[in-house]
Amino acid sequence: MEPAGEEEAWREGASSPGAAAPSALGLAFSKILRRLTGRPARRRDARATAVKDLGALLEATACERLFARSGGARRKMPETLGEVAKALEKYASPPREAEARGDAAGPEVAARAAEVGALFLQLLSKVEAARSAPGELCPEWRAGLRRLAGPAYVFAVTHSLEQPWGSPSSRDVAGEVLAALLRVTDCGSVAGFLRGENQEEEGRLPVILGLLKPSLNKESWKNNPAVKHVFSWTLQQVTRPWLTQYLESTLPPSLLISDDYQTENKILGVRCLHHIVLNVPVADLLQYNRAQVIYHAIFNHLYMPEYHLIEAVLLCLLDLFPVLEKAQHWTGDAARPTTHCDEVLQLILTHMEAEHRLLLRRTYARNLPTFVGRLGILSVRHLKRLERVIVGYLEVYDGPEEEARLKMLETLKVLMYYTWPRISCRLVVLLKALLKLICDVARDQNLTPEPVKNALLEEATGCLIVLDHCCQGQVKDLLARILLSCEDSTVVSCIRQVHQDCDSMPYHGM
Repeated sequence: MEPAGEEEAWREGASSPGAAAPSALGLAFSKILRRLTGRPARRRDARATAVKDLGALLEATACERLFARSGGARRKMPETLGEVAKALEKYASPPREAEARGDAAGPEVAARAAEVGALFLQLLSKVEAARSAPGELCPEWRAGLRRLAGPAYVFAVTHSLEQPWGSPSSRDVAGEVLAALLRVTDCGSVAGFLRGENQEEEGRLPVILGLLKPSLNKESWKNNPAVKHVFSWTLQQVTRPWLTQYLESTLPPSLLISDDYQTENKILGVRCLHHIVLNVPVADLLQYNRAQVIYHAIFNHLYMPEYHLIEAVLLCLLDLFPVLEKAQHWTGDAARPTTHCDEVLQLILTHMEAEHRLLLRRTYARNLPTFVGRLGILSVRHLKRLERVIVGYLEVYDGPEEEARLKMLETLKVLMYYTWPRISCRLVVLLKALLKLICDVARDQNLTPEPVKNALLEEATGCLIVLDHCCQGQVKDLLARILLSCEDSTVVSCIRQVHQDCDSMPYHGM
């Protein structure tokens, strides 16, 4: 058909569905698809016009014509609709420069998203109508839904997330598209849509990952700034045991995003890797040395002075350590081998000793008790450096919430519990540090809120009690001399609390 005749046939199909030639509908969709993806699509006005024409065509076409089974071009209608849906999703996606321009690209992308979202709602409403029609009228609706579901999902997630290229209206439309998609697929949640609602039903995650895969390689993953967010959000919806079968498709993109130079992308990638560690069995993570690959990929991030990144890395490592330790075997006839946890703690303590930035100090301090608890008695290997770090952090005011000091007191208590035979030789240093802290808090009249002061005094008193048990009552004897000369009521109250608790629980060994 010549272009003029094709245009005439399209107009017939748009204005009078019943009178159109059998192949006119397919030709009309094919022409719009070429205008969205072909050479003329480089002009924005050409694509915008094609989108408006598509809306008019869908409005004028009954679902019986979209999903009927007949010869000619109609036989390929599900495939054509799928290609149109992919083109619409790409048309609404933010350009690469949206990351650099920030909010400047937002209104333009949001306007396109609202327009495309309305078309997706039209398409899904046609599927819903075809589904409720008698089977002989719309037998191809299932094939059409399979082609539409993936692009509709990618579009909905892209524009429903809080990102610079969105707006309240575009997010609302995207949310409606996602709700309509779940409704027409009979899925109660996004997780059910991705993994399948039951064992007999195949999930749609392979289709989604297949759509994202061309944009998730080393050369192209930054061409669309939304792809990484869609992948990350989708990955978070799939949990154990379903994630295992998609490990080969989800681990490489997660490593790729984590390996970027931008801190934001590093954090996103580490969170994806953390989700994989939590939701994939140990045996699968150890196979092909995957756990070691993850460990080495994120260990180097610990050298970055970004507290958000450090927090994400430490949380991921703490859940990765049990996996890595499964591959180690200790026979009991030799010293225990150094673990990955030892390696990370050694680096953390090195950074903590010289760190002066409050946010990083708090991040390290927040995770230190967990590391000591994770090593248990093996934390004795790091006892000297732990002592220096704890004493040093207890001396420095940490702001109104005193998070670092509180976490240091918690760390000290856990450390004394596991390494109590080595504590008595450190009695003088630890006792001075705890008493100095109590005196500083007692004299602080303005900076620290009362609830925080009370928490500090309570934790410090608890540490004195544990220290007394580790040192077989020596702390109680030394504090008895202070009571004779101390005039501060707060300090005296703490010392008396130590005496009372130590007298009620005499030392019998740890």
